[in-house]
Amino acid sequence: MDRRDCIRLGAAAVVARFLPAGAAFAQSKYPQSTIRLIVPYAPGGVVDTVARHWADRMKVLLGTVIVENQGGGGGTIGAATVSRTTPDGYTLLFGDTSSQIIAPSLMINPPYDPAKNFAAVSMVATSSTAIVVHPSVPATTLAEFIAYAKSNQKQLSYASAGTGTVTHLAGELFKQLIKAPDITHIPYRGAGPGLSDLIAGTVPMMTPNVTGQVLGLHRAGKVRILAVCAPEPLKTAPDIPAAAKTLPGLVVQLTCGVLAPAGTPQPIVAQISEATAQIIKDPEFGKIMESAGLEPRTDASPAAAEAYLASERQRLVPVIKAAGMQPT
Repeated sequence: MDRRDCIRLGAAAVVARFLPAGAAFAQSKYPQSTIRLIVPYAPGGVVDTVARHWADRMKVLLGTVIVENQGGGGGTIGAATVSRTTPDGYTLLFGDTSSQIIAPSLMINPPYDPAKNFAAVSMVATSSTAIVVHPSVPATTLAEFIAYAKSNQKQLSYASAGTGTVTHLAGELFKQLIKAPDITHIPYRGAGPGLSDLIAGTVPMMTPNVTGQVLGLHRAGKVRILAVCAPEPLKTAPDIPAAAKTLPGLVVQLTCGVLAPAGTPQPIVAQISEATAQIIKDPEFGKIMESAGLEPRTDASPAAAEAYLASERQRLVPVIKAAGMQPT
């Protein structure tokens, strides 16, 4: 038995101590082969990055996890694949706010019911959007910008990473909350081109996910982050205020994590969740997430994941419908 096998057996024993009898039994049976983790987006994005870090650390706790990217449809193509697989724990989805809330709500006949066709396992990390402006905009606080936007809404536009994305949702919620429907949405093919035009002053405002790059541009004075669309300031940027403190309700975040097909045995779901909790508590994992502008979730339990997704679905779907958003 090599060192990796010893570590895996030790970790399995620790997990089994805290599981009910049925779960402990399943621990000895699962997994017996490679786990397939489907990321419903192209490589390189926020969700893909978190998924690969999760999969890499899961090797010690559960065994080999192979990441497979199936992009398209705002995450619905890859998610639909997982929803149709055998619920045995060997095919999992690394889904997010888009695949589980935004994209299905935009479709007349979505290929799956996100509330019924999946068993939530664990939410892993959250990426917040933000209200970001070009330095030429005459506002240094969110309150000042709200006043400016309301007075100049017909001349104001904002960039997003694409129609139907979480960044689009952030812009539309901002418009709804300040009652400025005439602000124009300019969708880009990803955050990169939008940021380039924001830096150049071609667009005065953007609602991107907060990443290490966006924080770097802010600190260099090339863009100005007025607020993060989160309940509280981010640990990596405590000096940037939370938008909700000035504009209650302006919380738009991309949260990603592990989901299994509905019907997956509870002991297997619990086992994956317990292993995920160990990963999230690892300080090194936390540092990696925070350096990318993300924050690890504090509760990796299936119940917490299920409650979070249900709450966000109830809160965000009316915003999506009112905005008339369309899928990418």
